[in-house]
Amino acid sequence: MKKLISIFTLLLLVLSACGTDKQGTEEQPKDTQNEASHDGHAHVTGDIQEETASADVLPTFLDSQSENIRLVYQIAGQSTEILEWMPCYCGCGESVGHKSNLNCFIQEKRQDGTIVWDDHGTRCAVCLEIALQSAKMHKDGMTLKEIRQTIDKTYKNGYAKPTPTEMPA
Repeated sequence: MKKLISIFTLLLLVLSACGTDKQGTEEQPKDTQNEASHDGHAHVTGDIQEETASADVLPTFLDSQSENIRLVYQIAGQSTEILEWMPCYCGCGESVGHKSNLNCFIQEKRQDGTIVWDDHGTRCAVCLEIALQSAKMHKDGMTLKEIRQTIDKTYKNGYAKPTPTEMPA
């Protein structure tokens, strides 16, 4: 597992991040900002969203993605109770209305267990890093509040404004 995380961290350094100025890079032309359907996927503000029966069933938009990105999505699906408390610092709070890092991967987790996945995280190293770091810190025994404080401290300088995420108790 440590080797996989090290390889993935290296990959993340190579990938380009969403950027610190999301308004210029993610904003879509007005005619594509409304919800539309294409190939069975809903498009909201440029992101592809897809519903699956559970977090164990990954969306088909990941089929063309690297194994590392699919792994982070799998981790996000298993870590919703962690990521809902972690802000994202890529600018997606302002550009696409995300409320936490969870929304970079999952738009909605329904009571019946179905998941509405979002492809935003497939294009953003910052989103991927925060999710992976948060899950690893939780596995290492850190509390939600400790993880949140670490994420906030790590990303407070040089990144976009964080999503409006509530602080865990």
